[in-house]
Amino acid sequence: MVKKAAGLFSVVLASSVALAACGNATAEDTSNKGTDSKSASTSSGLADEQVLNLLEASEIPSMDTAKATDQVSFIVMNNVYEGLYRLGEGDKLEEGVAASHDVSEDGKTFTFHLREDAKWSNGNPVTANDFVYAWQRALDPATASEYAYIMYDIKNAEKVNSGELGVEELGVKAVDDYTLEVQLENAVPYFAELTVFGTFMPLNQAYVESQGENFALEADTAIYNGPFVLAEWKHEEGWQYQKNDQYWDKDNVKLDEINVNIVKTTATAVNLYETGKADRTGLTAEFVDKYRSDSNFATELDPSVYFLRLNEGVEELQNVNLRKAIAMSFDKQGLADVILNNGSIPANGLLPKEFVSSPDGVDFREENGELLTYDKEQAKEYWEKAKEELGVDEITLEILTYDNDSAKQLTEFLQQEIETNLEGVKIEIKQQPFKQKLELETNGDYQISFAGWGPDYPDPMTFSDMFVTDGSHNQMSYSNAEYDQLIADAKGSLLSDLNARWDALLQSEQILMEEAAIAPVYQRGVAYVQQPYVKGIASHSFGGDYSYKWAYIESH
Repeated sequence: MVKKAAGLFSVVLASSVALAACGNATAEDTSNKGTDSKSASTSSGLADEQVLNLLEASEIPSMDTAKATDQVSFIVMNNVYEGLYRLGEGDKLEEGVAASHDVSEDGKTFTFHLREDAKWSNGNPVTANDFVYAWQRALDPATASEYAYIMYDIKNAEKVNSGELGVEELGVKAVDDYTLEVQLENAVPYFAELTVFGTFMPLNQAYVESQGENFALEADTAIYNGPFVLAEWKHEEGWQYQKNDQYWDKDNVKLDEINVNIVKTTATAVNLYETGKADRTGLTAEFVDKYRSDSNFATELDPSVYFLRLNEGVEELQNVNLRKAIAMSFDKQGLADVILNNGSIPANGLLPKEFVSSPDGVDFREENGELLTYDKEQAKEYWEKAKEELGVDEITLEILTYDNDSAKQLTEFLQQEIETNLEGVKIEIKQQPFKQKLELETNGDYQISFAGWGPDYPDPMTFSDMFVTDGSHNQMSYSNAEYDQLIADAKGSLLSDLNARWDALLQSEQILMEEAAIAPVYQRGVAYVQQPYVKGIASHSFGGDYSYKWAYIESH
């Protein structure tokens, strides 16, 4: 959220980090029913009780597909809604509401053929008009969707979103109930993958309009077309998924129920895992060493990047030397190895490693190199220049962060490093619940924010276009005309020359780092323990982080 990652991405406690999309746990045990470890086996090797118990670090900020911007929301949406396609294991495109599609010779027209057995949880059919309505609604300026820009590849989308054209001019139409035609501005090689993202999910117009302002505010003010429904949602405590008996592929869904508890401290999460009330939990540094030799322990490198947003709406942070001083003043390797200790690695650019490769097969991070690294001596020199330019010897800045114990520990490390290496800089810390933190960022009401971003689709653009002038996820008043032009070209004229497009995206990241628009911190690693009887959870590198459609509980 964020990621995903918003995007995506609070710090790992449950299965993932909460991100501002891309990407984005002490609560009482409100909905856990646990699993009986002595459950009898069925003939298929499945446990009789198909119940999965999970933890998450944050409340769901939004269940409205047009308004969600964060990793937690998109994980939930990925399991209760279904778009034209969904991601399977290894991020392979799997059939969703669309059974197939055709692409015109010029690559600008996609025709999706919808299955006729897809239904909403109230029994109504899912039709092409449900996609037309949802996409028009997301782009309608009255909706004020932060993620509207992700649809700008569709013909007239940007003009619709700006109010220049009416929603009926959007290049999407229902040819009939089960045929959806989409016209694009340019031939976009990853458009089919884009359709798995939450903003592209369908909505039933009659139902949404019947709910009015209450739509998707509670579990029972939305209907669902995915493998599960949101059966219960206790705000700030947790939520429950139940198998959707109207789902077209319900025979391949094994889980009957998934309980998710919001837990903000790792100690509590680990205790729930140890006592059988949670089947999986993320681990922070102090618990990694304890479980490293455990057979249920695993780590993976995630394509989510965490960084400091340096808000140029704040006068002092308009000074590039101050931004560079901050960005180079903290030991990223020490943070990754000691504070995180979960497989995370230092980030010295916007894009992660092992995410996307050039037309020639070269990893983006490898090709563009390490651009903004830790160098405390260089940081001190930039700080001296900044002091002279600003006419100050001291400055106090506030870092906005998440409200869990891991985020506090990480931000305190940054505080100590910056204050130690930049004499005269004082850092204050402001912790906020995830939803409130997102609101403060959206409103630009902060100085520095510890934030993360997870990819929404498999292309560098999912990171790069976040920082165009006045972009809805820019949120820090950054503006560079050359950067804007490179992104515009990579979205338009250069789509016919993929090597030139790649070079433009490399160059755009170089500009962002040269200006220290953000201060990269780390690429996320995920350390976790998971009970061996939990099988089939699909992990994704873009879009919603996890799919539970194929998950099951093995007899144990």
